[in-house]
Amino acid sequence: MDPVRFDGRVAVITGAGRGLGRSHALMLAARGAKVLVNDPGGGPDGAGVDRGPAEAVVEEIRRAGGEAIANFDSVDTWAGGEAIVEAAMGAFGRVDILINNAGILRDRSLMKMTEEEYRRVMQVHLDGSFFVTRAAFPPMRAQNYGRVLFTSSGAGLWGNFGQANYSAAKLGIVGLMHVVKIEGQKHRILANAIAPVAASRLLGSIMTEQMMQALDPRYVSVLACYLVSETCTFSGGIFAAGAGHYARAAMVEGPGVALEEPTITVEMIADQFDAICDLTGAREYFKSRDHLVQMLGPALQPPV
Repeated sequence: MDPVRFDGRVAVITGAGRGLGRSHALMLAARGAKVLVNDPGGGPDGAGVDRGPAEAVVEEIRRAGGEAIANFDSVDTWAGGEAIVEAAMGAFGRVDILINNAGILRDRSLMKMTEEEYRRVMQVHLDGSFFVTRAAFPPMRAQNYGRVLFTSSGAGLWGNFGQANYSAAKLGIVGLMHVVKIEGQKHRILANAIAPVAASRLLGSIMTEQMMQALDPRYVSVLACYLVSETCTFSGGIFAAGAGHYARAAMVEGPGVALEEPTITVEMIADQFDAICDLTGAREYFKSRDHLVQMLGPALQPPV
């Protein structure tokens, strides 16, 4: 296979001052992309401001012969999302790739979580992914090309104790990705999501050095770079990645049962519940209308 390159492409990466975002930025730049490194530099909980991490990544890219600029706007407001994309357009004249990577943690069990802890995590992860994507969509549509990569999580797909805010946001991001997949299709804008596991400052206190080495962020970035490349033509996928393991996850629906109206009762549901739960022969759908057509049948297809 020919090398995957990004010459002439411009990438916007949020939360790129450290960890996964930094790894994505360095790898894309090494393969020819011009990169906007966005990161206000707050702590793991989002508090504080530090321009150092983003500036350090930019300097590292430039020393290696690449092109990059730093941006310190926060993703969690409409204006912030617009400012990030405007900075990329002003510096490079286009935006081809967007990797929504910015995130924070404010973990607490459901009964102890405060409104501020819930809302702050939702603002950065879910709102931030929407605001920056919304701002990047017009230039991508105008040039009839774009790649958008969202960052979900196994916590969003499967849940995790103490992360009601984070898990809800990360699954919400999957729904957002599917809409971008649909609305971007005719403009050659592809959208996918990754559910990564990678070493970070958030995991250093609970993992051994050997585990941290196995979870080198580079192992996630190789998949991320492929998904935002011209080589990739897949859209609408959720991909798990970490420690050299790669797999596609999907929301599927089993064949279920069809009960006759209008005589359906609670007891009939109880009697058929095992069949309702059976995922043998499960399938996935490109969009919700496809699912509705399957459920209602050809005679009751909804209008286009």
